[in-house]
Parts: sequence; C-alpha cells; structure tokens
Amino acid sequence: MSDPGTSLSDPIAAKIAWAEAVYREHGAALRGDAAIAGLIERLGPAARASHDAMVAAGIVELCAACERDEGGSCCGAGLENRYDGVTLLINLLLGADLPAERRDVKSCQFLGPEGCLLTARDVICVNFVCQKITDQVPPSRIAPMREREGIELETLFALHSRVSAVLRELGDG
Repeated sequence: MSDPGTSLSDPIAAKIAWAEAVYREHGAALRGDAAIAGLIERLGPAARASHDAMVAAGIVELCAACERDEGGSCCGAGLENRYDGVTLLINLLLGADLPAERRDVKSCQFLGPEGCLLTARDVICVNFVCQKITDQVPPSRIAPMREREGIELETLFALHSRVSAVLRELGDG
C-alpha cells in the first residue's frame, strides 16, 4: 500500500482513512516492534498522568464550564486538522476510535462529551491554557501539570519517530 498523501493540508477524513488502512495492514508489525511496544506502554500512563494533573489543578472543570456555560472552548472546529496520519495511527495502536463525524459542528472532531477522544494528542492540545485559566490557576498548580505534559510529549515524539521509521521500512512512510 502506498501513502496516499497524508499531508497536514489533507482533509481529516483522508488522514483517518490512511491511518485505518495502515493499521489494518501493518498494525501487527508495528505492535511487534519492541521500541514501539515499549513507547506505547509508556504513552498511555503519561497521558493519563497529564490529565490527572489537569484535574488536580482545576483546569478540567474550568474548561468544562467554559464549554457548557459560555458556548465555546479551545477545542473548536478545525483543530482536528492539526493531526497528521501517523499521530492518528498511533491513536489506533493505543485503542482509540477515530470518529468519522464530529459531535458538535462548533467543536473539534475528536471532542467527545467527556473531553478529547484521543490518547496521543497534538502539542497544542496538550499544553495550551488560555488567559482565563492562567488568571485563575496559580503557577504552583500549573507547574506539576507542565512536568507531566513534558513526559507525555517527549514519549509521543519518540513514538511518532519510531512509527514513521518502521513505516518507511515497510514502504508506507
């Protein structure tokens, strides 16, 4: 299977279709790579630790209130376009489902009723906090979250690099 061209400018549907096709064809080989398997084992807990730190800092509740009470959030329509095919493939390897349609026309395609449906998230999705949050949450509560985000993003970067390398070896990257 050749790469159908999954540049960032491609529609999200094309990137999802590519990721799903590569997952069906090469998922077992990717999971069988020792480096990928080890990084997958690290990324899930790292992402959960980042989320737990957001909860502990009170940021999750502030974001939910903004979405619920003010009719908007940082997870707006179009944010899904920041994702590339390899990151979507990594989400499939982590067991995430990639929705074909968005829940709300004003929201990111990957925003579900309880937050992001993805485990492997773009850097902007991991570490952006708006001015409203920085005005309400003291730096001492944000710092532990930033530390955990760093581990999550470092792990994702390494996993993305390794998956890309293996796909090149397989002729799909």
